[in-house]
Amino acid sequence: MPSSEERWLDDEAGPVVRPYALTGGRTRHAGESFDLVATVTATRALADPAALAPEHLSVLRLARVPTTVADIASDVDLPLGVVRIILADLRELGLVAIRTPVSMAERVDKHTLREVLNGLRGL
Repeated sequence: MPSSEERWLDDEAGPVVRPYALTGGRTRHAGESFDLVATVTATRALADPAALAPEHLSVLRLARVPTTVADIASDVDLPLGVVRIILADLRELGLVAIRTPVSMAERVDKHTLREVLNGLRGL
């Protein structure tokens, strides 16, 4: 049987930590929901970096410039569910803002769409 150190170390991947350990067992985040294309932006600098887990710091570093949730999940190489919980934690601390893109229906009113449709029918 391998020693306790051998069980938690993968030569290629490094230390193995289960995703639920990073989220404290949570599978859903608190607060308003957001999707993959939501834009995440850091809102202020962190006073005490030791107060956050390394994964939280990695996500916060990536959010220095506006970045989508999907890009952050890809860059930190963590499951999307874990990244959503980390982002929600950072949002609760006031460290990031998460903005959902405006849908096309919200940008264009129905009158404009009818006019376009009538114009296309006229062709």
